[in-house]
Amino acid sequence: MAFPASSDATSVIVISSHVVRGSVGNRAAVFALESLGFPVWAVPTVVLPWHPGHGPAGRIVPPPQEFAGLMQDLERAPWLGEVGAVLTGYLGHSEQVQAIAGLVRAVKARNPKALYLCDPVIGDLKGLYVPEATATGIRDDLLPLADIATPNRFELAWLTGVALEDNKALMEAALEIGPATTLVTSAFPLMGGSTGNILLTPTLALMAEHRCVQGPTNGLGDLTAALLLARKLAGFSDEKMLQSTTAAVFEIMARAAKRGADELMLEADAASLSSPMAMVQMRRLVHPTKGLRA
Repeated sequence: MAFPASSDATSVIVISSHVVRGSVGNRAAVFALESLGFPVWAVPTVVLPWHPGHGPAGRIVPPPQEFAGLMQDLERAPWLGEVGAVLTGYLGHSEQVQAIAGLVRAVKARNPKALYLCDPVIGDLKGLYVPEATATGIRDDLLPLADIATPNRFELAWLTGVALEDNKALMEAALEIGPATTLVTSAFPLMGGSTGNILLTPTLALMAEHRCVQGPTNGLGDLTAALLLARKLAGFSDEKMLQSTTAAVFEIMARAAKRGADELMLEADAASLSSPMAMVQMRRLVHPTKGLRA
């Protein structure tokens, strides 16, 4: 499957965590985007030896002032016109938010067609795993700038302050967080033993569902965000973008599980990034604004 860029600005700035071992954060997003033909400017927000889920470890966080200086350097980079998108994920410090917001504004000022995808990596069903100040900054300062957001169901509930008990509530909440397009992972499944993603735009509600697999889950959100952005930049339709992204992530996770791996194996499954063969169930859902339009 080809991934032609929709403009000459094909570079993507990816701002997220970096691990020495594993396929999470920037390690997942950069590999996926570059494998699909998109040059990447990679910015680490924190450096870790491995995903914290594997056990305690030290962390290196760039001092806020130095991180802000790096963002300002990128704002005035002579190659900023090459940038067609920005993707942000896990942040290492709440003070990184304002510096990132400044860079996003600079990219959009240089290229009004540039996209910003905000993956609000703040928590899971156990609650927040970043300081509340970081989560609040993402909610109040980054999401309003975003064209696309990719929260999981638990992150969406925190960001909106709404208890999400079904997909109708989930879709209503997704319309409230700001970006025109929102992909919500870990949506409520309609089939037993399954999980799904819901893509919501101002006029369209779609769900892609697949069976659950017991395998490595670290990095799935990072990979989903990168693949969704790549397909958006390549001009895929919303339905094809959701189907292909979901199938690719499911296939890579299932292959890693079959091998007994404790991390996604992107280097072994690179072909799945562009041409997944896994089957996912696609559904059109009733849009939450149906019947409310004048």
